[in-house]
Amino acid sequence: MTGLQIANKAKEQITALTGLKADTVSAFKKNPEGYQVDVEMLEMAHVPNNLDLLATYEIQLDAQGNMISYRRTRRYHRGDTMEKEEAGS
Repeated sequence: MTGLQIANKAKEQITALTGLKADTVSAFKKNPEGYQVDVEMLEMAHVPNNLDLLATYEIQLDAQGNMISYRRTRRYHRGDTMEKEEAGS
């Protein structure tokens, strides 16, 4: 499978499981078990959209692209500029 196919499978599966809308893929990594894909999900829409509540979901997939696990690692407003590494500072 290509990286694009894996990323799309991750987005499809997390959307089906959570009922949330996938916004974008922010990270992709091959690991010994398969793949890790981070997907930004729209948790709550607002007007204006820079107030939308988004969340990063870390998704683990096996080599065939089947979801093994997921977890929400971050929640933030679309207009926030703080990176994950800076959040602990």
